[in-house]
Amino acid sequence: MTTTKSVMKKLPEVTLAFWIMKIAATTLGETAGDLFAQTLKLGYFLTTIGLFLVFVVTLVIQLRSSRYNPFFYWTVILSTSMAGTTMSDFMNRDASTKFLSNGATKLGWGPQGLGLGYPEGAAILISILLLIFLGWKLSGMTFQITEIVTFRGEALFWSAILVSNTLGTSMGDFLSDSSGLGYLGGAALVTGLLLVLLALMKAPSVPNVLLFWIAFVLTRPLGATAGDFLTKPVAKGGLDLGTAGSSAVLLAVLFGLMAYGHVQERRAGTAESEGPEAEAVSPQEAGRP
Repeated sequence: MTTTKSVMKKLPEVTLAFWIMKIAATTLGETAGDLFAQTLKLGYFLTTIGLFLVFVVTLVIQLRSSRYNPFFYWTVILSTSMAGTTMSDFMNRDASTKFLSNGATKLGWGPQGLGLGYPEGAAILISILLLIFLGWKLSGMTFQITEIVTFRGEALFWSAILVSNTLGTSMGDFLSDSSGLGYLGGAALVTGLLLVLLALMKAPSVPNVLLFWIAFVLTRPLGATAGDFLTKPVAKGGLDLGTAGSSAVLLAVLFGLMAYGHVQERRAGTAESEGPEAEAVSPQEAGRP
């Protein structure tokens, strides 16, 4: 008989495939966010509003789903990554020539950015994320994503995801633009930190839930630096592949991984539903030739 937990499971198992898809989604979020805000010149303000509405629509579909669906889940991750990219840019940047290229003096309609800077923007986002986790802790609900089965728990989870992806964008842009490390140097630093977290998984004194959330935040700047490396001009250390081309390739990769995850999920569900039935038949079959 299928358990309540398996029926209500809304979030994926954390495997190597999970982290590959997370990095692909966050890299695509960086290139797609820049495509709308900068290449198409819609600006940070309008793009943030539009992508936040996309996030709300995809989130409603995910929340209304009765069980885990890779397409629903990863579409929300992608929408939080895109919205997080422009939300971070709007908070941290302004209309100065430092942030606008090709001689542009204005992007889209409305405010051109708050110009808080990466350290101040990151401090605000860290504070908001800590408040979300504090409320989550006080609610008494689990931080283990595979055990989140309630609407309230999932709402807290997605709130943390949106803020962590926005925070990760700020960290990635700081590493790429202001730290002096450049795109590859920033990506190498984040990769090194992720390897440290992987090693700490063997330490029984460090909770795996804490390591998961730190890794979840860090994979966002990895995606941000990778996205910048793909799209920025060669003179700035990038490959200059363009936001449109890079986004198209990354979208194809992500949808391929989603389709693979969907097939795996259906196979697991079929095996789960047929398992008890097979056990019930096997004793009768045992005496047959």
